[in-house]
Amino acid sequence: MTTEMIMVDEVPFPPQITTTKPLSLLGHGITDIEIHFLQIKFTAIGVYLEPEVVGHLQQWKGKPGNVLAEDDNFFEALINAPVEKFLRVVVIKEIKGSQYGVQLESAVRDRLAADDKYEEEEEEALEKVVEFFQSKYFKKDSVITYHFPANSATAEIAFTTEGKEEAKIKVENANVVEMIKKWYLGGTRGVSATTISSLTNTLSAELCK
Repeated sequence: MTTEMIMVDEVPFPPQITTTKPLSLLGHGITDIEIHFLQIKFTAIGVYLEPEVVGHLQQWKGKPGNVLAEDDNFFEALINAPVEKFLRVVVIKEIKGSQYGVQLESAVRDRLAADDKYEEEEEEALEKVVEFFQSKYFKKDSVITYHFPANSATAEIAFTTEGKEEAKIKVENANVVEMIKKWYLGGTRGVSATTISSLTNTLSAELCK
């Protein structure tokens, strides 16, 4: 039985993946930048969550997706919901891993500093993640995944590219893990507005069922 892939800007995403349990693709989008009216697309993103996540978001039942997209409390609840989360990021435009690492580092560091949570432990944990990406080259169709288990404040980041073995790193600093989640799932401050919009439209529909 073949599962119909969901195309996100010509990049195929499976509608479901299985980690410790089946997770559904509930949101997808891209990261891009516009320069002189020219859109440059960097990555395609898929957000996989346990379908049970809607049970933790009941107070937003009946709200349309565009309202949820503006509600950072909704994303706070989503990020903190004790369900498994998995992000699949596929490279569209090739860049050096170090460039991606710097983007992640500044996004996470700024968020930590704003919440007064940027201490030595956080700096060290973040540095390890940046180092992990430093040596990688993000060819087109390379895949970065972030796996956030349900009841642990850790993350496993993996990178696969053609012709090389999968590389992995575990992040065990809870504050850094939280801000990585917020980088991708942080509502109005998330890195990809299209992903946030897709996610809120899906969850709004699921909440109405």
